[in-house]
Amino acid sequence: MGRRKVELKRIEDKSSRQVTFSKRRSGLFKKAHQLAVLCDLELVLIVFSGNGRPYEFSSGNSSRKILERYRAHLESEKIVGGDDHTAEEHHPYPCDRDGQFLRVPEGEEIEDMSLTDLVHLEQLLYAKLGHIRNTKTRR
Repeated sequence: MGRRKVELKRIEDKSSRQVTFSKRRSGLFKKAHQLAVLCDLELVLIVFSGNGRPYEFSSGNSSRKILERYRAHLESEKIVGGDDHTAEEHHPYPCDRDGQFLRVPEGEEIEDMSLTDLVHLEQLLYAKLGHIRNTKTRR
């Protein structure tokens, strides 16, 4: 005997709605944990109840560290995405028109770089590394 299909609409009974929220929230957090373990990833899941109370799940690192990392990523995306500024305004090191470093800064140059430049450099290196790995796996 199988389960019956649930019609997706708002549950009118407040008590039933709370019970459903509680059960489904725990199921969602369980799936998030499984995904984090199976795929070896950092995950933050935040759910707000109908009353506005937050419920949080975090794999491994604290939620704060993961969210700070996410904010840094967003900031670097804003800079790399360009807001009608040229790449030279953001990167004092040689860059092409797309804001890509023409050469990788070394030694003392890295010490003088801002956090934003370092984040951009890190993303560039990961992108280049991914490109190299894809090229190698095709051969």
